[in-house]
Amino acid sequence: MADNNDNNWSKAAAFFERAQKVAETNNFDYAIDMYLEGLRRVPDAVQQGHIPPHQLALLRQTKGGKKPTMLERVKRLKAKTPLERMLNAEYLFAKDPDHLPYAEAILKAAVAANFRQTALWIADFIFQANNAAAKPSFHTYLLLKDSYKAIEQFDRAIAACQHATRLKPEDGDLADEFKDLTAELTVARGKYDQAGDFRKSIKDREAQEKLQAQQAVVKTEDYRVSAIQQARKALAQNPNLHTNIFNLAQALAESQDEKDENEGIQLLESAYKSKDNFSFKEHADKIRISQLKRKIRQAKAALEASPDDSDAKALVAELSRNLRDTELQHYGLCVENYPTDLRAKYEYGVRLIADKQYDRAIPLLQESQKDPRQKIAAMGKIGLCFFSKGWFADAVDIFTEAIDAHEIKDDTIAKELRYNLALSYEQDGKTEKALALYRKIAQVDFAYKDVPQRVYKLRQKPAEPTSQ
Repeated sequence: MADNNDNNWSKAAAFFERAQKVAETNNFDYAIDMYLEGLRRVPDAVQQGHIPPHQLALLRQTKGGKKPTMLERVKRLKAKTPLERMLNAEYLFAKDPDHLPYAEAILKAAVAANFRQTALWIADFIFQANNAAAKPSFHTYLLLKDSYKAIEQFDRAIAACQHATRLKPEDGDLADEFKDLTAELTVARGKYDQAGDFRKSIKDREAQEKLQAQQAVVKTEDYRVSAIQQARKALAQNPNLHTNIFNLAQALAESQDEKDENEGIQLLESAYKSKDNFSFKEHADKIRISQLKRKIRQAKAALEASPDDSDAKALVAELSRNLRDTELQHYGLCVENYPTDLRAKYEYGVRLIADKQYDRAIPLLQESQKDPRQKIAAMGKIGLCFFSKGWFADAVDIFTEAIDAHEIKDDTIAKELRYNLALSYEQDGKTEKALALYRKIAQVDFAYKDVPQRVYKLRQKPAEPTSQ
């Protein structure tokens, strides 16, 4: 396993930055190579190194990028170490993002090397892709079960086991393993096996939480001050090293002192202007957004203490408006500078909805669906756009498709999708269909939003005339 020390991170960051700039010129193959070189230094860097080339792969595919040749496949599928196997599989997957076996090869190598963050990321991707397949693979579910178990994600291992069992309900070994995984999950969550005493487990957890709280106080009072001092010293010694700029800005931001935060924002803004690197502007905006969110929490707490204070109400409204404007601008710039970042497109689409710019939001959200991790959420937001535009029949289609695609049928997301589908039916004049959906929601969660009131109201309406 590669050593993820500061030196490796510094080298990897240079490759990742180079990859971003190259990607902007549509030289996708070279950008992918740069990302893989960065991952060679820090193999578990999911956000910085694994996700971007996968997003590039989707864009490369839409622009007619060629799949790997037979020679490349033969060459890349041979490697001695887990790290090399992972990078080779990731290269092939970037050239052919529809070929799930490449993703499975990444997963196997990541598990073998104990790159847990990478294994979790790619396993979640494979899980959603297999769920969405016309004919889900039984063997893929088994691979997921074993991989999740290896990285101690027992809740996910259980879910994969359940999916496999649905495909082969007669498999007795799976039933036994389901019981074993359930027991391991219980142990992992509560550690009941240490003394066989539930009360001791609770006391241990409380002691740990108390220790963590004490450590947080120490970090606030001592560590953060020291971190700022050390970061200032490092930046003074090498003011052109990007890592030093980011480290000082982050240390200043973690103080949660407005003066320090503003200094960090100014440092990053100045670096953005002088170096023309958007990552500095991106980080400055993240600090600014975090600062605004904290101010809003404080203002709301003050308003709760004095509900009739008009100045407190005005402050909450002003800060909330500033946050909306700042996030709208921030994610707009992210999409502009990272055109392959599907997450940024989703977040920008959400902010455009809040700004009632539905026609601009819809194409971005449609693109963001290419990322399986946010497909359902994006579909839900698209449905809301059509609903807000008054296109109720189209909203019905989108919400219905999202409900069918959503794997878990009784969670919060499923309830919200059904509620919005019911609203769409109601607005489209299909009151009986709306009533049926509201009733189903009420049977599961009677207090959900205004469902009881809507059921009462629709039951008072005359029945829809039947067609002759």
